[in-house]
Amino acid sequence: MKLRPTRIGEQMKKEMSDIISRKIKDPRIGFVTVTDVQVTGDLQQAKVYISVLGDEEQKQNTLKGLAKAKGFIRSEIGQRIRLRKTPEILFEFDESIDYGNRIETLIGELHRDRKDDHE
Repeated sequence: MKLRPTRIGEQMKKEMSDIISRKIKDPRIGFVTVTDVQVTGDLQQAKVYISVLGDEEQKQNTLKGLAKAKGFIRSEIGQRIRLRKTPEILFEFDESIDYGNRIETLIGELHRDRKDDHE
């Protein structure tokens, strides 16, 4: 049954965004967007995909801050979502956003080159 992990992932994504933006006061944590949460079939682990506004240093600082707050985040999730055992949380950067931006930039460059060739 694949529905339950997906449903829990969706619920965790919503709660996670709220917890990170409202409850955590760590100055290292920048502007974070939770893009996806994937929960394993056995509900033991949740991979939280995040996107962080800023440069590489800000991204790394945010990751450190979130790692430090992991216990707090997990207990908050446990209170908000009724599960026998709250999944272990792993934070990862959502590379697909950077990848998408990179593709857009390349397409833009191609269009400009093409326009230059025709002038």
